[in-house]
Amino acid sequence: MNDRYEAGYGDDGYGGDQYEIVGYDDYGRPVYQQVPSHGQQPQQLQQPQQQTYDPYGQQQGYAQGGYDTGQQQPIPPAYDPYGTQQAPYDPYGTGGQQPRVTEQTAYIPQQTQPDDDARTEAPPAGSRQAGEDGEFAFVEEPDGDSEDVIDWLKFTENRTERREEARRRARGRIIALGVVLTLVVAGGVGYLWYDGKLPGVSSPGTATGTTVVAGAQKRDVIVVHLHDTGRRGTSTVLLVDNTTTRRGTTVLLPNSLALTDDSGTTTTLAKSVDDDGSSGTRDQLDTVLGTDIQGTWRLDTPYLQNLVELVGNIEIDTDTDVPDPDAKKKGAAPLVHQGSAQTLSGKMAVAYATYRGPGETENAQLKRFGEVMQGALRKLSSDPSAATTTVQTLAQILDPPLTDKDLGTFLAKLADLAKDGKYQTVPLPVQSDGTLSAGTSDSVVKNILGGTAKSPDAGSAVRVAVQNATGAKDDTEKARVTLLGGGFGFIEGGTASGAQTASKVVYSDAADKQNATEVAKTLGLSAAAVSKGAVTSGADVLVVLGQDYRPAAS
Repeated sequence: MNDRYEAGYGDDGYGGDQYEIVGYDDYGRPVYQQVPSHGQQPQQLQQPQQQTYDPYGQQQGYAQGGYDTGQQQPIPPAYDPYGTQQAPYDPYGTGGQQPRVTEQTAYIPQQTQPDDDARTEAPPAGSRQAGEDGEFAFVEEPDGDSEDVIDWLKFTENRTERREEARRRARGRIIALGVVLTLVVAGGVGYLWYDGKLPGVSSPGTATGTTVVAGAQKRDVIVVHLHDTGRRGTSTVLLVDNTTTRRGTTVLLPNSLALTDDSGTTTTLAKSVDDDGSSGTRDQLDTVLGTDIQGTWRLDTPYLQNLVELVGNIEIDTDTDVPDPDAKKKGAAPLVHQGSAQTLSGKMAVAYATYRGPGETENAQLKRFGEVMQGALRKLSSDPSAATTTVQTLAQILDPPLTDKDLGTFLAKLADLAKDGKYQTVPLPVQSDGTLSAGTSDSVVKNILGGTAKSPDAGSAVRVAVQNATGAKDDTEKARVTLLGGGFGFIEGGTASGAQTASKVVYSDAADKQNATEVAKTLGLSAAAVSKGAVTSGADVLVVLGQDYRPAAS
């Protein structure tokens, strides 16, 4: 504040005027008026207006950010004890009348005058100045309720959106849960269908399995020939690893299975193993079963014994007592006892795998060999390296292209499946003539092996079994050439125990009588040699060559 305008300024004997603060303007600056000196009336800078009734005593209230100085109480005349107070000097002759001063804010020359825009600025809408129309002065304050309402609407809207979002998420969770449950149910049904445990629905292991699904599966197949070095017999199985369904199978192949060699001669599996060896038999099996066999494992009985001992003996359920082949006395205790979970050593496993009791069929012995193979796989290591070491320890010479590493890796996979209970042993059913039926094609060949059965000359050439009773070994080969040239199929029937004078041509089915007559004519035999009787398994016509046979090429 500038001190030069303080009350009493200029009262220094030089006749200076005196001022005092009477209020503040709209900008917070002080407003002064002149103080009368020595009995003079104070000069009124602002004409007081008629006062309005102010019940609260707030006539000079704060309005629009400053003090309202427009209405001031009139200042009474200074006290004059000598009665010498006179009217103030009137140089214009107005008779002592003070001119009415327009209502405005007082200011002094040294003080900056307020801006006209600030003084003439219209009051805010809805506001009134105190004293207008005799009413109270109201200032319209911002309505807080309107903002509360807006906030409430926003809160309600956000809460509604959150509820909708929660509902959408709940619906999404329900849909996802439904999809998961559907997949679980579908997977369970598919598993039951595949295992044949779904009532009324066929699995891949049944006759009505789906061809496309079975054909699309990938399989690794190896054929195993067990050679009994003591009895001079063979047993054959297929080891199948279905890498698509992760299931392993041992397929038992009967020795009577009809095969056809490269020359078109119809033979049996046992005959093919003895005559054509591993490679020729593998190709013939591929042709008949419509599969792809990757290798052949010839397993002589001494190697089977070593294999069981290397894996630490095996445990299987045995179906009969097996005598000790080395026992010299009759009535000796059996080497293998009948019962469940029997522990077999290498020697016991070989004896059980090759045993065929009195009156038993070949399939009974073949089944025992399959059980021994599955028991050995359960004890073999599932690690490819360890399984390969076991194979190498056998010191076998494998038929190419099979190697120790290939066989060890393959057996390790089957061992893993056997330990997990995903392994089975099934026989390959054949008819009396060694051919495959339609049911066999669907149940085993198609679904397990992924192939198509093609029995040799089925429905076309007549299969002729030839047994030599002439005493000349080369007569069989000459008859074979003659029959093949005449369009017939040839089956090796072996050699008779003794020579016979007359030749025979035998048929069992009346429908084959004409075929038997044609066979006799082709071989140069008389029609009287044709008769009805028993025929060797796998053949339509049986020929017994006697000493009256004269080969065409002599």
